[in-house]
Amino acid sequence: MELPITGHTKLTALLGKPVAHSLSPLMHNEAFRLLGLDYVYLCFEVDETTLFTAVNGLKAAGIRGFNLTMPNKNKILELLDDLSPAAKMIGAVNTVVNENGRLTGHNTDGTGFMRSAADAGFDLKGKKMTLLGAGGAATAIAAQAALDGMKEIRIFVRSSSRFYHRITQLADTINQTTTCRAAIFDNDDQKALKDSLEDSHILVNATSVGMEPNTDASLITDVSLFRPQLAVADIIYEPRRTRLLSLAKAAGCPVMNGLYMLLYQGAEAFHLFTGQEMPTEPIKNKFFRQ
Repeated sequence: MELPITGHTKLTALLGKPVAHSLSPLMHNEAFRLLGLDYVYLCFEVDETTLFTAVNGLKAAGIRGFNLTMPNKNKILELLDDLSPAAKMIGAVNTVVNENGRLTGHNTDGTGFMRSAADAGFDLKGKKMTLLGAGGAATAIAAQAALDGMKEIRIFVRSSSRFYHRITQLADTINQTTTCRAAIFDNDDQKALKDSLEDSHILVNATSVGMEPNTDASLITDVSLFRPQLAVADIIYEPRRTRLLSLAKAAGCPVMNGLYMLLYQGAEAFHLFTGQEMPTEPIKNKFFRQ
């Protein structure tokens, strides 16, 4: 049954550029339909130059909440009244909830990753992670993993990365405020990478290396670094099987891509918007076929 737009329909949205390809409106609007909720989810092409105007206009219009994708996850911090603990630790926001004109920023990317890992059968609590990357996804994953009880996270990043200072600050925060131990290594330190993978439970690629159109690229090409006891995750979902995952799978590693991370970060945002749980199984079957 299709739900009509009424005078009481609550607006939720995605702000970013580009956003036309996003699965978010499909999954959220289907969830609203399945639960009979009088909400609608739309996409708006908004970048850092128009974010201030767009957010103030949507806030004045009474939007219930909105998601943010690149390039807005950091710039939005200037416009918020409060931050959730995870968002404060990460320094980036992908979900904003409007409570009577007061905007609170959340970051559901890390929760999405941890739920997708559990869905894949990876028990990460008390385990060690090797994490590649220092951007928004990497910081979200590291922060949430630490909050959820990960024992140790080794983060590999280029020393020239524009995110290097931010990721080192996050590692310090993790070490000071959680029981997890975090350490930073240079991407080119192959010995450190080999040593890290030898006793890690999971390797996570949180970079864009391997994404369309450069699908032949992989940060790891030495298959001797893989072992069947090492789970390998790639946050990329186009293609479904990156070169990294193909190499790891051939070496006997259990693998997962980023498709269900997208689903579960959306489900967490949905809960923040509505107070209800997204019916993820029918949505997974309809829109998230592996």
